[in-house]
Amino acid sequence: MSSTLEVELTIGGMTCASCAARIEKKLNRMEGVTASVNYATEKAKVTYDPEVRVADLIATVVKTGYTAEEPPPPPAPEPAAPTAAVPAAATPETDPELASLRQRLQVSAVLAAPVVLLSMVPALQFDNWQWLCLTLAAPVVVWGGLPFHRAAWSNARHGAATMDTLVSIGTLAAFGWSLWALFFGHAGMTGMRHGFDLTAGRSDASSSLYLEVAAGVIAFILLGRYLEARAKRKAGAALHALLELGAKDVSVLRDGREVRIPVTALAVGDRFAVRPGEKIATDGTVLEGASAVDTSMLTGESVPVEVSAGDTVTGATVNTSGRLVVEATRVGSDTQLARMAKLVEEAQSGKARVQRLADRISAVFVPVVLLIALGTWIGWLLATDDTAAAFTAAVAVLIIACPCALGLATPTALMVGTGRGAQLGILIKGPEVLESTRTVDTVVLDKTGTVTTGRMTLLAVHTADGTDERELLRLAGALEHASEHPIAQAIAAGAAMGAPPDEVWGRVGTLPVPEAFTGLPGLGVRGTVDGQDVLVGRQKLLAGQGLTVPPELATAAAEAERTGRTAVMAGWDGAVRGVLTVADAVKPTSAEAVSLLRGLGLTPVLLTGDNQAVADAVAAEVGITEVIAEVLPQDKADVVGRLQAEGRTVAMVGDGVNDAAALARADLGLAMGTGTDAAIEAADLTLVRGDLRVAADAIRLSRRTLGTIKGNLFWAFGYNVAALPLAAAGLLNPMIAGAAMAFSSVFVVTNSLRLRSFR
Repeated sequence: MSSTLEVELTIGGMTCASCAARIEKKLNRMEGVTASVNYATEKAKVTYDPEVRVADLIATVVKTGYTAEEPPPPPAPEPAAPTAAVPAAATPETDPELASLRQRLQVSAVLAAPVVLLSMVPALQFDNWQWLCLTLAAPVVVWGGLPFHRAAWSNARHGAATMDTLVSIGTLAAFGWSLWALFFGHAGMTGMRHGFDLTAGRSDASSSLYLEVAAGVIAFILLGRYLEARAKRKAGAALHALLELGAKDVSVLRDGREVRIPVTALAVGDRFAVRPGEKIATDGTVLEGASAVDTSMLTGESVPVEVSAGDTVTGATVNTSGRLVVEATRVGSDTQLARMAKLVEEAQSGKARVQRLADRISAVFVPVVLLIALGTWIGWLLATDDTAAAFTAAVAVLIIACPCALGLATPTALMVGTGRGAQLGILIKGPEVLESTRTVDTVVLDKTGTVTTGRMTLLAVHTADGTDERELLRLAGALEHASEHPIAQAIAAGAAMGAPPDEVWGRVGTLPVPEAFTGLPGLGVRGTVDGQDVLVGRQKLLAGQGLTVPPELATAAAEAERTGRTAVMAGWDGAVRGVLTVADAVKPTSAEAVSLLRGLGLTPVLLTGDNQAVADAVAAEVGITEVIAEVLPQDKADVVGRLQAEGRTVAMVGDGVNDAAALARADLGLAMGTGTDAAIEAADLTLVRGDLRVAADAIRLSRRTLGTIKGNLFWAFGYNVAALPLAAAGLLNPMIAGAAMAFSSVFVVTNSLRLRSFR
């Protein structure tokens, strides 16, 4: 069976959610095509069979009355050359679409304001004021409302109706009625005065003017559309900022010289220099130098990360101090920044289940409103025989019912929520993830690399009477430094660097070089340091060499082994001088993270392949009471399935290849961004920073975003449900209806923008 292909089309000409629904419906009718059209992002994500051509997809959109085009391909690598200036991103001032909309709004508002004032305030009316209003209103209706009329005509030619249809019919009807009243009725007589009523009151049809409705509604809706367009660009600003983070050029080392080339010309394996204050051009490994790297733009972490030779660095982060030489390991679309941007963009293009319901309603809403408006007209005529009142009520129905807010409710909140998440180092894969976070009640935490650091660390030092701690660490650390064993390296690092903040031993600094060294596989090491014969290893090794173990050290070793830690003894001069306790250290933030997860109503469960003693010790340290230990890697997914069978909704947090199946099996998978690609691909949420507290932030942000979506939809649905009967009953003047409709969209977008303040 042939694999399907994917393309993202940029759609032009959409003005409301029903436009998106129409395009989506037309594309999905094509054989072998599945499409999702997002009104807020103005993009269509299309999956299609190889037999279908992209040109056919574009032609279908064009036949529906809109424009479509493929995104431009990424620029090809250029030869080494001075970097060309990068064009600045469009701002609200330079964006041509916004500039055109702003100009149309400004002219329409200036012309409509006197029309509204003269029509509403009889005291301002002078002889022949109505003819001035006609002169001012005509450009507003014809030129200001041209986008609505053009879109309505285009839709009509394709047998469809959208929000523009409602606005165009309503305003043209109001303007047309006014023209008839002025030229053929009594409204054009000198000395005519006109009052304003909030409702559809009784009046003489031949002297009723609706110029303020025609001009005012267009001005209000243009204002709403302009504010909506600005807000939509703000909503997507986080993604645009993410895409702009990367460096534009880089100093590559060629034949011992630094050559400045565009980042697009960088290849895997290239070595490049990064000076203090510069952005790191791409993902790579540090070859030379040491520095602190500011990763806040990718992870949200404000404290710079210390790096030196052998450490990995991420493109777009900032080198704050020393000069680094880095070897590129990933370039272009493979970098972490590019993958983050891709994940965010895909999440913003998707649709939650609640949005699909809104889309279905929007697709049938406009035709239904046209029928309601016609019914209102006929009903009022039959009930009151008042043509003017019937007309006022029918136009109010047309104007009030536009489903803009309905179409913006979900995508704007999703854009802001996922964008804010990206700024905080939280990548949400898709909108359906948000709905999963609401129901989760259990969070399964992988131990190694998630709750713990995933590397062995020297945690405690116990000395015999008369032995100095620094002397013990100096001798044992020097000998272990010559060994490649992870436990030996942990002791050497702990001796050289000093104790964790909550311990007592100090930094030894540079360790001496052993004069002799012998590794004893499975037992330990022996050698000579500063003329002293030293043994470091298991108790069996030291006892076998005739070294006596003081009772207090035997007790310390037994206690360490009981809690799942590794006890390493060191001795010289015929006696054991100290016990060094090594273990996979719990991350300093894990206990706080567990507390935060409990605060969200989740039950934490520790899952590990380690023995029960180790698991219980780690669980006790971070405050977890439910522990599942000694689980084989391939059985982790089965454990998740067993918890689900108990009726729990399970979130899984992990970082390793062996966690990938469990992450995919869980109702909500959260991968630590410091983990493997397999885990990140299988998860629903990726936490760029390796801090478990971010898991709680991710769930909070997801729930907050989902809550905003539901609040928006409640407002949008409630607005239309409440406003339509009021308009049909004649309780709304069409101009007030136009203002209310415009500001309902602005309210929804503004409510979504509140997510930008999430902390």
